[in-house]
Amino acid sequence: MTDGDTSAKLFMNKHQTTMKTVSFCTICALLIGAVHGLWGADSELKIVRDVSPLERDSAFTPHSYATMLKQATPAVVSVHTAKIVKVVQSRGYSPQEDFLRRFFGLPTPHHQPQQAQPQVEERKLPQGIGSGVIISKDGYIVTNNHVVSDERGEDADEVLVMLNDGRELHADIVGRDVSTDVALLKVDADDLPVLQIADSDLIEVGDIVFAIGNPMQVGVTVTQGIVSATGRSIGIYGERGYENFIQTDASINPGNSGGALIDTKGRLIGINSAIISRTGGNIGIGFAIPSNLALNIARQLNKFGEVRRGFMGVNISDLTPDMAEAFGVDHKQGVVVDKVEPDFPAAKAGVKRGDVIIAIDGKPVKSANELRVRVGQTPPGTVLNLAVIREGIEQQFEVEVSDVGAASLLGDSLFAGVQVSPLAKEERDAFSIPENISGLVITAVDPTSPFSRYFREGMVIMEINDRKVSDLNNARGLLSQGVNKLYVYDRGRLSYLAVRQ
Repeated sequence: MTDGDTSAKLFMNKHQTTMKTVSFCTICALLIGAVHGLWGADSELKIVRDVSPLERDSAFTPHSYATMLKQATPAVVSVHTAKIVKVVQSRGYSPQEDFLRRFFGLPTPHHQPQQAQPQVEERKLPQGIGSGVIISKDGYIVTNNHVVSDERGEDADEVLVMLNDGRELHADIVGRDVSTDVALLKVDADDLPVLQIADSDLIEVGDIVFAIGNPMQVGVTVTQGIVSATGRSIGIYGERGYENFIQTDASINPGNSGGALIDTKGRLIGINSAIISRTGGNIGIGFAIPSNLALNIARQLNKFGEVRRGFMGVNISDLTPDMAEAFGVDHKQGVVVDKVEPDFPAAKAGVKRGDVIIAIDGKPVKSANELRVRVGQTPPGTVLNLAVIREGIEQQFEVEVSDVGAASLLGDSLFAGVQVSPLAKEERDAFSIPENISGLVITAVDPTSPFSRYFREGMVIMEINDRKVSDLNNARGLLSQGVNKLYVYDRGRLSYLAVRQ
């Protein structure tokens, strides 16, 4: 990478590695909407928010934040992960010596039987170090997904949490969400220090903030800055991700992933996650997941073990000045509806292609990314009121958001946003599919569909729940509520997928 290159980096210290081109610094922020009391009837996780606004008109400048930080820092922990690997070692001499003997044809020592059974030894390899935030006295901790998973997306074999008071506790992974980079951990402990939760929707550019974490393994560290921007999307999670970052110039470095971004009252407003840098070090452009988003994800992981996202069934794009003029819209911000999926919630409510969405539940919509994040955070079954401009006239539509897994399967969609087709010669030629492969080929995948992480164009669904797939109606009949087992062909490889609907 040249000095002129600029890239987004997610930060987390790796074993014996200082910085990587892509580094992680997690932020799992917390909660959408007002979450008070229990996180579900079957959960003991209790979260209470302080929704009072900051005092922004006072001219008083404090000389120190030491008292506030003494109360806040104990709730931020270090998260250490490890991977267990099996090492096969021959008896009597090392694997290296064994290899050299076989390579050079040397005889095996008389005291070492040639057919001796090798020894299998399990070794614990340090995988990474990040940070986390305690959000309940009984041991729930929010961190980043990338802190507790490896590069292949698999869980760490062991997660160890180091508290501010020196205690080391083993943690269980309650759940992880790749699309927001949020993970929820649980340790067996009581009466732990917790951070109070703020409403991250109320923060403003210019608010003073503090980043707390364990950068570079030096120990719990606090840095100060301001909110530089809100609602940022920088594309580091790809088309399948949900990004709504708080941007800050508070120093964020490797190891800060999953740490806290707090306001001057010591309340959690975000989970530190990423930076943009030319060198891998901090240059004052850091990003945190808003607390409302992170806690909403954590609540669902705790209650369901997964994230259930709202879905309307539309393709959207930003309203640019030229588009506003072309559509005869006076508003400077909004979202253009490019496509409406038949028989999905938006279509059923009366939304049409060419409509311009300017507000949801009375709150203005600034961008397509913002709308996507807000709808994705909305529980299925919730009715949203959309303010839409159609042919210069503002209209209101009530859309009952569906769970993407329970969305209508009419048209050519097997799953919401995943179109399929019978395997004809045209499809076989287009995707180089052998004649011995049968089933339904995926012809299009909407990047906004939560199922986009499972499927891609050219993949063939051969079996559903151990039954062969013959046509679309047959495939729909084989699907059941909950987790489905799919046997698929994808670019020369046969494998299984577990897909929940």
